[in-house]
Amino acid sequence: MVAVKEVYGLTRKFPKDELYGLTSQIRRAATSVPMNIAEGYKRRRYPKDYVRLLVTAHGSEGEVETAVEIALMLEYITEADCERLLDAYDEVGRMLNGLIDSVDKGSKKNNR
Repeated sequence: MVAVKEVYGLTRKFPKDELYGLTSQIRRAATSVPMNIAEGYKRRRYPKDYVRLLVTAHGSEGEVETAVEIALMLEYITEADCERLLDAYDEVGRMLNGLIDSVDKGSKKNNR
């Protein structure tokens, strides 16, 4: 959630003609991460659904990372902003990997 707030703060500085382009794309991807995690958690009684939504969140995390790199390339953000966001989303990705593995292993263990 903190990373989403950071994305919104930085994208406010993007050119206005990017509102329906990169700004919209990065914001949608950023909000998709916690939303898919939350939806998956609500479906935790169905581990396959939970894992599927966590994997979707992980994909959105990758979208954010790519959009951040594009924003840097287009000089919409600074190198420091880019590094800060990439570090934050790298941590999110690691946590998601751990959660996916945990839920997936737990569901396989329960199916034996």
